[in-house]
Amino acid sequence: MPPLTSALLSRSTTASGSSSSARIAAAAASVISNPAAGAAPSSPPPPARQSTRSRPASPFASGLAGRLFGGHRAAARSSSTAAAVFERRFASAATRNSYDEILTSLAKPGGGPEFGKYYSLPALSDPRIDRLPYSIRILLESAIRNCDEFQVSGKDVEKILDWEKSAPKQVEIPFKPARVLLQDFTGVPAVVDLACMRDAMSKLGSDPNKINPLVPVDLVIDHSVQVDVARSENAVQANMELEFYRNKERFGFLKWGSTAFRNMLVVPPGSGIVHQVNLEYLARVVFNNGGILYPDSVVGTDSHTTMIDGLGVAGWGVGGIEAEAAMLGQPMSMVLPGVVGFKLTGKLRNGVTATDLVLTVTQILRKHGVVGKFVEFYGGGMSELSLADRATIANMSPEYGATMGFFPVDGKTLDYLKLTGRSDETVAMIESYLRANKMFVDYNQPEAERVYSSYLELNLEEVEPCLSGPKRPHDRVTLKNMKSDWVSCLDNDVGFKGFAVPKESQGKVAEFSFHGTPATIKHGDVVIAAITSCTNTSNPNVMLGAALVAKKACELGLEVKPWIKTSLAPGSGVVKKYLDKSGLQKYLDQLGFNIVGYGCTTCIGNSGELDETVSAAISENDIVAAAVLSGNRNFEGRVHPLTRANYLASPPLVVAYALAGTVNIDFEKEPIGTSKDGKEVYFRDIWPSTEEIAEVVKSSVLPDMFKSTYEAITKGNSMWNELSVSSSTLYPWDSSSTYIHEPPYFKDMTMTPPGPRPVKDAYCLLNFGDSITTDHISPAGNIHPDSPAAKYLKERGVERKDFNSYGSRRGNDEIMARGTFANIRLVNKFLKGEVGPKTTHIPSGEKLSVFDAAMKYKNEGHDTIILAGAEYGSGSSRDWAAKGPMLQGVKAVIAKSFERIHRSNLAGMGIIPLCFKSGEDADTIGLTGHERYTVHLPANVSDIKPGQDVTVTTDNGKSFTCTLRFDTEVELAYYDNGGILPYVIRKIAEQ
Repeated sequence: MPPLTSALLSRSTTASGSSSSARIAAAAASVISNPAAGAAPSSPPPPARQSTRSRPASPFASGLAGRLFGGHRAAARSSSTAAAVFERRFASAATRNSYDEILTSLAKPGGGPEFGKYYSLPALSDPRIDRLPYSIRILLESAIRNCDEFQVSGKDVEKILDWEKSAPKQVEIPFKPARVLLQDFTGVPAVVDLACMRDAMSKLGSDPNKINPLVPVDLVIDHSVQVDVARSENAVQANMELEFYRNKERFGFLKWGSTAFRNMLVVPPGSGIVHQVNLEYLARVVFNNGGILYPDSVVGTDSHTTMIDGLGVAGWGVGGIEAEAAMLGQPMSMVLPGVVGFKLTGKLRNGVTATDLVLTVTQILRKHGVVGKFVEFYGGGMSELSLADRATIANMSPEYGATMGFFPVDGKTLDYLKLTGRSDETVAMIESYLRANKMFVDYNQPEAERVYSSYLELNLEEVEPCLSGPKRPHDRVTLKNMKSDWVSCLDNDVGFKGFAVPKESQGKVAEFSFHGTPATIKHGDVVIAAITSCTNTSNPNVMLGAALVAKKACELGLEVKPWIKTSLAPGSGVVKKYLDKSGLQKYLDQLGFNIVGYGCTTCIGNSGELDETVSAAISENDIVAAAVLSGNRNFEGRVHPLTRANYLASPPLVVAYALAGTVNIDFEKEPIGTSKDGKEVYFRDIWPSTEEIAEVVKSSVLPDMFKSTYEAITKGNSMWNELSVSSSTLYPWDSSSTYIHEPPYFKDMTMTPPGPRPVKDAYCLLNFGDSITTDHISPAGNIHPDSPAAKYLKERGVERKDFNSYGSRRGNDEIMARGTFANIRLVNKFLKGEVGPKTTHIPSGEKLSVFDAAMKYKNEGHDTIILAGAEYGSGSSRDWAAKGPMLQGVKAVIAKSFERIHRSNLAGMGIIPLCFKSGEDADTIGLTGHERYTVHLPANVSDIKPGQDVTVTTDNGKSFTCTLRFDTEVELAYYDNGGILPYVIRKIAEQ
């Protein structure tokens, strides 16, 4: 061990044998309650139109500082002395850092005052650092900067330094992200929980104002807009008015949160998609807090937070409850990940898009197996990828299963920062810091060889145009094989690649009348074509590529059938600016791809209703209708209840399939349509070259567009600015509200942890196979009129037209508990082939909605468990996928394997995650789900160890061993306390 490292570690004052949970508990309480340890003194927020939040200076020009956000955010990015001291305390986390000897000044390249000081990795003189992946160096720097021998110890630093040897051992480390990112669907319950925690603090006799975010929190309202109006010049305004009509109460609540809580920025509706706004505006890349420099890092309550990895910012999705703990000063406990090195070589061929690349990468990585790992990209091919291309690949990390898909900062990153309006001085600071701290990649200089856990390689020249579907994002289909694959899907048994349509029915043609016009629909016909999702709308190449396809098509006289619901939902206002500048928006409009709003739409199920004549034709004739979208998720039931086939594609391909009107077409051999002069038009006739696209991008995408967009974004909009909110620091709950409801998490809570709860003679609520996603579990999309949630709303006088979506009502636990497992495509073994949100109540044999069955078990005093197959909980990071089952009374989930975020969320809600042993599952053991289950866990939490074996027995004499998937001591502490939120409250209230 190098002398300096050894000397620093020897000064460790952490008592040997002290558990991480105890250390973190004490640290969280100290940082939150003691101003000297990092928190500001508690006080009511200032009146409206005064500063309610301090945060680090923006990487943008200083002219943005001081603008108001909806009238409630002044000097949000100010660099006042008090703000800098406050943020430095909680961001660096250590007032007496064991590594202060390596605190080094960073001089400006041209002389003058220094940029600031930083914890220098080279000053450690440790040869292991040069071999570390760049993504691991970010974890290392964070541990060193926060090493106070209290929250983070020298032993934690050594684990990361020794990553090559320690990562295979699955060791635990603490990590403190620089900031937290929220969107409104997941942000509302987070703010509800914070408000409820304040009430709990008050009831426990403690100061409720101790509950505040201690790291910068950015919340972008982007998940509430729906495509109610499409193919109209007035679509943006009409959809926004409907959005505010439906969500005024939620929006008012979020605006209250921006004033009641310190250090919280709320970006109003209509501004863009959270990850694109993060990429173009919010990301710092390097923080400068009170003269201390360190890498930007972020955790978000949306799994596609990983998009920021394309900018060289370490970021990933976590559960809402985990994010709330990070907001409150808790270090995140994580397993030190392995890193897959993915070498890119060559260059994409002419006409191949970044979307084709990401779908190819997703399939490769899914096959390799990267769950719980970082993926780090490197190689000569990196220089051929734009920053937007990298962000597209990073965005889909959840789809290929990785925690991160990381692209280290290089010259391309700096070019993008300048393009998006970051100041020259900021970019110079970022480059200087990262170069000095061995976190910058310079392909013109020789580098020490880095070590990875495993290696992959892809020659970009081998990537072909493709789609993914019809039900999973990693089921890639090359464009040339699309027609044959579609026919196979019709033939195949029902499954991820099958619809089991009888041969004699495959050519069925259903006739209907579309507003007086005769129309037909067949299997594979496209009814939704959506350019949507930050995955692609952040990428000018594919967006302008789509516009060029539209231009060529319009010039040839091609049209899109009027019953196809076409839409364009950009991730920021910048997209409209460059589409207008290029003169191409008019062609998209002509084909029906009018802008419908700035936010997440079709990709998350906010596709709006189809025309009732189209819906009737699909339903009455059992048509397998198709949607083609430029999103990242296509799980069945997600995009629209009536589109059973959903294909992910690049924006140019979305336009092409809209023109063709069907996915049952071979673009190489069959015409896409007929021109105005009667000639057949083929795909090749409307497809732009890479050079054509590059030329338009160069002339149309300009830095001033980003600057002007984000200067305007801080002004909000009239509908947002007119919302009036309470000035109280405690939220005035309205018992009649169907949007915001006080949850029962802290009911009858005392200062004494409840300890482990026995699971004895539990019934199986649901019996699942493989690949049950959080889309199956979590309430999402529209509220079905016959669902328990709809019944609840009707009982409270809410008309069907005002049901809104589950996502918009995430702040109401009563609705969300009823919407858990309410997906119409849920496959439950109890139902023997029937698909839908039902289950069997075992004692009576009744077939009930899942919620009604769960309540019946609770009322009878019975515990329940869930049986599941592999990849249980894959999909978006949704806290309600864990909160919902907890409220339904589920005590344990026994699965073959879990998705990372969902397992963490289950642990955070006090639900026991158990894994069958390798080679075993419910079927091999002979479990039918009709048994009663007892989980044999020790009664004292001190006798439970992370990852230990646990015996499960049934009432019919079966016994099998599972692995306990509480992976860390911290998760055991959460379990002991009844969940992460009661744990945090107790630790804060103790001070």
